[in-house]
Amino acid sequence: MFNLYDFDKTIYDGDSSVDFFLFSLRKKKIIVKYVPKVILAFFKYKTKNISKEEMKEIFFSFLIEIDDIDSHVKVFWDTHGNKIKRWYLESNHHKDIIITASPEFLIAPMGKKLGVKDVIATKVDKLNGNFLSKNCYGEEKVKRLYDKYSKISISNAYSDSYSDMPMLKLAKHKYIVKKNKIKEIF
Repeated sequence: MFNLYDFDKTIYDGDSSVDFFLFSLRKKKIIVKYVPKVILAFFKYKTKNISKEEMKEIFFSFLIEIDDIDSHVKVFWDTHGNKIKRWYLESNHHKDIIITASPEFLIAPMGKKLGVKDVIATKVDKLNGNFLSKNCYGEEKVKRLYDKYSKISISNAYSDSYSDMPMLKLAKHKYIVKKNKIKEIF
């Protein structure tokens, strides 16, 4: 029996992609030139003129400015690892699967550090921000999980959002996480 966890706002206090962008902006001032493009993309997404994937590709286009992305990600987690929620840190994670819409290149190093069984995330080219897979969100989380583990039994699933209901429905016990409060649902 395995446990499924969404990442952002579930076990990580915040949005790791936004935090990574802001961290990168502080480290490499040239990234400021991407801010207007990112704001415009967000507006276009909210007004349904571009897809979530298109908006996120524009958002992650700043990656082209980072020379050694793996080292950059390591320094990010060295300074932001403290945002992993205490309740999550207090247990063993060898049966945990983090399944998230955040980019794999960003979340996998933290998953390794936490000792989780696996990280299933959106595949994003860490050199230019282009998507290499569908956004790992909603029904796509379930599809990606079953593509990797055709026969899997889920004991517990945790998310901060009901948009993860397809994933939550797979578990015997389903939990919604708000800040540090965990509530079992139906």
